[in-house]
Formats: sequence, C-alpha cells, structure tokens
Amino acid sequence: MLVEKIMQDHVIVVEKTRKECLADIETFAGLCKKAVLAGRTVFFCGNGGSAADSQHLAAEFVGRFQRERRALPAVALTTDTSILTAVANDYGYELVFARQVEALARPGDVVVGISTSGSSPNVVAAIERAKAAGAAAVGMTGETGGKLADLCDVCIKVPSNVTARIQEAHILVGHIICEMIDEVPAGV
Repeated sequence: MLVEKIMQDHVIVVEKTRKECLADIETFAGLCKKAVLAGRTVFFCGNGGSAADSQHLAAEFVGRFQRERRALPAVALTTDTSILTAVANDYGYELVFARQVEALARPGDVVVGISTSGSSPNVVAAIERAKAAGAAAVGMTGETGGKLADLCDVCIKVPSNVTARIQEAHILVGHIICEMIDEVPAGV
C-alpha cells in the first residue's frame, strides 16, 4: 500500500538522520542558543517549501514553541513582498536573500539557508553574504549538501534525495532546535 511505503520511507530517513546528523544538529542548536542569549538574530531563508519552513521556524522563535518564554529574535527573509520583488526586479532573483542579509546580519547572528539541493543560487548567495558579514552560516540540505556543504559552518545533510522526505526531516530538525532553544532561561 502506498501510504505504508511513504510512512516507512519517512521512518528510514528520520532514523538515518538521527544516526548521521546528530552532532551537526547539536552544533546548529548551540549556534542559535548562543546567538539569542547574546541578543542576536537568527535569519532563515529558502524557496517554496523551504520558504514555508523558514517562516514556520521564525514564528516558533518569536512566538513560542512549547513553553512560555520571552520572544526571541528571528526573521524569515521570505516574507516581505516589497523587498523580494524590488530586489528581484533591480538585482535579480539570485540576490533576494543576500541583499537582506547584507542589510541586517551582523557578527553573532546566524543565517540558516534551507535548500533540499543545497545549491539554490539565492540561498547560496545569502550564505556567502552571511560569511562576509561575520554571521554564523548553517545549511539544511539533502544528502549531497550541494554548494552549501562547503560554505556553511555546519550543514545538516539529510540522507535522502527525495524532496518530500528531506523537507519532513528539515522540519523535525527545526523543531528539535526550537525545543533546545526553549531551554533558554525565561528572563534572558
């Protein structure tokens, strides 16, 4: 049955992610925790489903995940249609995130680029700009890591080449980060 196969494939990818990416997930969480404790910002970017994940995760930081705590600084670079369309029109779609990173990211911030291929030109450009700004760079990709693998301080390479399974693992990783962020002391 198709449903059973899809669920089994999901379980296999999650188990492989647990085995292969645990240390990188902990490093990712540590970078985010250090940033928010220092009053710095976590920026997220991606296209399509990864744009939706960017918005979802930024909302978990600013709102809350599971427990009450202060709002934490996070921004999805995928949401301002005026900036996105102006930059795309004036500079090209490849720079829609990089221009925002250039304007907003500072040392101590974290820029998270989400791309199942790891090679989306606008996400790669954002990570390059993050490194130039002195921000930590995190990639969330599929199994090869694409171009992001070599650019990022840490890259979560979900061991799959199936977009849907990669995206499912990305949101699981994002929720793990959020749960670890929830450990930030309430008054900090």
